[in-house]
Amino acid sequence: MDRFGQFWRRRLLIFIQFRRRRCLFDDGTGQMVLRRQWNRGKTQKMKTPITSLGAVILGGGLFISGCANKQLTSFQSLKNPELAAQLKSFVAEKEAQANAATNKKPSEFQAFFALAAKGDWLAVSNAFNELIELRKQAGPYEHSGKRDERLRGTAWEAVVETYGGLEAFGEGDEKYSMVFGTNIIASIPAGSIYFGGTDPGLCIIAALQKSHVQAEPFFTLTQGSLMYGKKIYTPTDEDGKKSLQDYTEDAAQRRSKNQLKPGEDVTVGADGKIQVSGQVARIQVKSLLAKIIFDKNPDREFYFEESVPFDWMCPYLEPHGLIFKINRQPLPGLPDKIVEQDHDCWRSLVRPMIGDWLTDDTSVEQAATFAKKTFGKQDFNGFTGDRRFIQNAYSHRMFSKLRSSLAGLYVWRMQHATGATEKERMAHEADFACRQAWALCPDSAEAVFRYVAFLMEQQRVADALLVAETGSQLPSMQGQEGQQMRALVVQLKLEKAKQASSGGK
Repeated sequence: MDRFGQFWRRRLLIFIQFRRRRCLFDDGTGQMVLRRQWNRGKTQKMKTPITSLGAVILGGGLFISGCANKQLTSFQSLKNPELAAQLKSFVAEKEAQANAATNKKPSEFQAFFALAAKGDWLAVSNAFNELIELRKQAGPYEHSGKRDERLRGTAWEAVVETYGGLEAFGEGDEKYSMVFGTNIIASIPAGSIYFGGTDPGLCIIAALQKSHVQAEPFFTLTQGSLMYGKKIYTPTDEDGKKSLQDYTEDAAQRRSKNQLKPGEDVTVGADGKIQVSGQVARIQVKSLLAKIIFDKNPDREFYFEESVPFDWMCPYLEPHGLIFKINRQPLPGLPDKIVEQDHDCWRSLVRPMIGDWLTDDTSVEQAATFAKKTFGKQDFNGFTGDRRFIQNAYSHRMFSKLRSSLAGLYVWRMQHATGATEKERMAHEADFACRQAWALCPDSAEAVFRYVAFLMEQQRVADALLVAETGSQLPSMQGQEGQQMRALVVQLKLEKAKQASSGGK
């Protein structure tokens, strides 16, 4: 990879791992908890060493949620009566799961599920925020002092999953949350194991599948993955300890060689021992545990909806509709048929959302013009897509994230191609997928950073600058949210000037 690609790929990796408005993170006990960054900008940076991982959750929940009109006032307000019945069943199942937990539960849980049973999203959201405040007051994120055990474990996980499932129809648009969930569920064979990554990828699937708890029609590994008992192999405490030890030893060796990854926090403690902490460490350990689940369940098919990429998976992955299939053996390459199916699938999916204007020959300039007109000015003159999609941030960010993840696989294949023809083929698909992801949500910082990283690797500085400038000029990026994107624009302008002064293109 040339110096352009190396620099901007590092920038992208740092961004994906840290720049999130809402995420599930490890509280130091091995349990992942939902962090609501409605007070974004005030979240304190944590550097507490990871000491115990126990029952690790594989979903990263790194979906970037947006502000949207709250639509779900009751289950009766849904247009689809079958959906209303399914969500009612989902809430009841999660409440039963919470009630079956052996630890004592605060009375607020009962109040939360009473509101959830009615489908009142605003009330559910407020009640959940109060529970988050209760957790903060109880000190669940600190590694000293007494914890409130009522606010951890299976019951809390059931609350989080209930909240996430209803959010998809409160913040999100009913139509597109259904498209997301039903497409993914229909694509996964019964009995398979599905790794959900983003919040929608975890919670929409849990809400819409026949039974999350009973694994019908497949196993969805989210916060409550251990509920499956002996039906499938899930990591033990010993697996967690070994994975942490393996990662720590590997990180120590790479630290001594100055080969740490962007964002890795690896230090030497007062006792002289290596300590690892931070989001990158958690991601790396979760990656190792995902590999254990994959290896220990050889008779199951595996599917993956990505929050952040796991390095070991890349050679095994192939596009599978909206998500990935994890093959049992590494693939030497992506067959033409698979690539064509992915290309056609996303052309068909995107067409009713934003129109049929985006083809292989569509330029970055044309995509930028579309973004400024529809997303920026909300000008729908001549627009042939669905303005509901454009105007619902949850929905267009959700699909943009899926397409951006698939673009990442093509970029990886391009970087590991052994021949010029294969490299060009993968670069073509990476460009198309990145352009689609950006067009679906041009103010998505992840879509912008990933596309910019790709374009800089191709030494297309002018196009990269146009992508970043367009994103930074959209209304949602005018405040604090747009700081990193505006900084990106400044850096790209400097790179363009440097290239011009050296006689480059």
